[in-house]
Amino acid sequence: MKRYIILSMVLCLAMVAQAQEFQSKVTINTPKLQSVDPKIFVTLQNSIRDMLNNTKWTDDAFEQIERIQLTITINITEETSATSFKADMAIQAVRPVFNSTYETVIFSYQDQDVQFAYEEYQPVQFSKNTFTDNLSSILGFYAYSILGLDYDSFSELGGDDLFQEAQNIVSTIPSNVAQSAGGWTSIESGQRNRYWLIENILNPRMIPYRKAMYLYHRGGLDRMADDTATGVTACATAITQLAEANKAYRNSMILQIFAQSKSNEILQIFVGADVAQKQRVYKAMVQLDAANASKYNAIR
Repeated sequence: MKRYIILSMVLCLAMVAQAQEFQSKVTINTPKLQSVDPKIFVTLQNSIRDMLNNTKWTDDAFEQIERIQLTITINITEETSATSFKADMAIQAVRPVFNSTYETVIFSYQDQDVQFAYEEYQPVQFSKNTFTDNLSSILGFYAYSILGLDYDSFSELGGDDLFQEAQNIVSTIPSNVAQSAGGWTSIESGQRNRYWLIENILNPRMIPYRKAMYLYHRGGLDRMADDTATGVTACATAITQLAEANKAYRNSMILQIFAQSKSNEILQIFVGADVAQKQRVYKAMVQLDAANASKYNAIR
């Protein structure tokens, strides 16, 4: 009987290990707390990390090397009560590049509309089909969105189901929470929040963007180790396609995130490219990232 129990435990642990899509690091900074003991956020930090790492987000098994490296930094900006807080959340996800030690950023964004309630030792629990609380919904939304971007980078339009899960989370937010917490509706000022992020990704006008992400990562970066020239050409083509997508959907949030996430990487890829490729990429990136146009002078 003891052997059966041990075997069952081993199998369960193996299933949990295979289920992990994320390898997460979570940091909570509390520079503006006035009365709440910042030590209570140590348990929140660990609870968020465990929820992200141990939730089975997909039906696929990820090997250790395939896991998405996810870094979340939460900065507490306001203490509205002893158990209620406002914060901004910086999220960055990277995925490994085939046959190399290089990791590429697939998502980098700072969400400035994070509101949540928390008491010490309270677990963070995500429910796929039911609203539990604002914080777990925000974390679940970004988990599914990042997974969708990751799947899109390995298979053309491969993230459909995962993006739909992110959209479902937006739809399950109670109206009173959506109106008071921020980040969930189309009527807020500007078009840079969680609502618009998933709207951009699923908008038919942005299918060229999603196809370009597959070409950039799978046809470009993942080919670099074996065939640098082919990989660089694929990346240049993908960036040109992104500029065309920008014409179809001006100033879309997701394209701005791409430019901010990838600008340094693009400069590294094309600094040694031929003149024609440099000119194509320079022209495209200036369209995508006009506010930082001077940054691309290095490949002009």
